[in-house]
Amino acid sequence: MIHSIKVIGFDADDTLWVNEPFYQSVEKEFCQIMTPYLSTKETSEELFRTEMQNLEIYGYGAKGFILAMIETALRVTGGKITSYEISCILDIGKTLLTMPIQLLDGVENVLQELQGKYKLILATKGDLLDQERKLQKSGLIGYFHHIEIMSDKHENNYKKLLSHLDIQPHEFLMVGNSVKSDILPVLNIGAKAIHVPFEVTWQHETHHESSENHDFITVSSIRETLNLL
Repeated sequence: MIHSIKVIGFDADDTLWVNEPFYQSVEKEFCQIMTPYLSTKETSEELFRTEMQNLEIYGYGAKGFILAMIETALRVTGGKITSYEISCILDIGKTLLTMPIQLLDGVENVLQELQGKYKLILATKGDLLDQERKLQKSGLIGYFHHIEIMSDKHENNYKKLLSHLDIQPHEFLMVGNSVKSDILPVLNIGAKAIHVPFEVTWQHETHHESSENHDFITVSSIRETLNLL
């Protein structure tokens, strides 16, 4: 059981609703468009390289991903990519801005059970407008006392969040699918975390270092969090 918790933070993408599979689907279509120029493997590698180079400029989210696809296409083709192909890339990219919201199993039930017992907040990263749109479409906004859309999820970001909420680290619990972003930074500032793995993870969020020395709980379903509180 996890004691002394007053505030529970929930990650959004791939914790509350499906996100990464949509990006992977768009990437596959992008690779198909790029077939005359590069192999699928090469296109994916070049796209990821562009994304990483642009993170500090564009941050996370659909718009940065769309720009990364266009920039990658222009770079690897030496500017030979056609206007029609660029148009196709824009079209598939825009589907990320209109994708349906598919809540993960058990999410709303868990929020219903915890609301009133704890202060619930949404703590996510990404493009402000895109994340706000997804939250509105999810129908979950009424469960959250506070919405925090971060530029990134490092220790300092969480420290600022807890300062804003006027709580101590031992009073905060984070629930999320990314060990790198939702779990380890939270543990490092003295708070608690529950890891809820998702079926797929973006390459950048994959954590390769050993997590054996970190005290966090992994559950197979968000429903299991109710048994821990």
